[in-house]
Amino acid sequence: MRDGAIHVAGIKDAEEAGMLIDCGVSHLGFPLVLDHHEEDLSVEAAAKIVSQFESCATLFLITYLNQAADIVSLCRKLHVDMVQLHGDISLDELKRLRAERPGWRIVKSLVVTGDNTGALIADVERFAPWVDAFITDTFDPATGARGATGKTHDWAVSRWLAELSPKPVILAGGLNPGNVREAICTVHPAGVDVHTGIEGDDGRKRRDLTSRFVTEAWKAFAEIG
Repeated sequence: MRDGAIHVAGIKDAEEAGMLIDCGVSHLGFPLVLDHHEEDLSVEAAAKIVSQFESCATLFLITYLNQAADIVSLCRKLHVDMVQLHGDISLDELKRLRAERPGWRIVKSLVVTGDNTGALIADVERFAPWVDAFITDTFDPATGARGATGKTHDWAVSRWLAELSPKPVILAGGLNPGNVREAICTVHPAGVDVHTGIEGDDGRKRRDLTSRFVTEAWKAFAEIG
């Protein structure tokens, strides 16, 4: 997974996907089979968008599924070979997923709660041999949501994980055009992920916010080399 990747999650339709790609977004994520969040679109609708834009960007599944067979089945329906795992998947199931699909790109979430740094470090050591990257995200105690909360976390934790991890670390959690440059310069991640931070009041991604986010992210990646 190349440095400077910009991920956007929660694609609503083909028009939105095309706009994001035009703005320089490299990865488009489709959240499906979730826990505390509603899905933006159906599996069938997501698959149509994948077929339309698969040559223009990397499209991938975001899910809380934790069984290898279920993950493989859903990825096959979408025709994607990259998956971001936010559920509590066991090491055995992750190994099974890697064995069944050795060429897939697997990203494992590291959800920062504020007092679990030790557990996150242990997860990095445990899961690193079986994944291609990690993504740090934020826990919301008010809702119980593990990621996609629109909230930031202590970036010092993500910086520490990025330094310790033998695999790339992507930064998520409350990022927007106004803070992404500082976040990148603080954490030195391999990439960044944004969802609600570039949306308008109607819940749709805005071109102006997306362009600013991409520009600020590129500036920061250039600064950290």
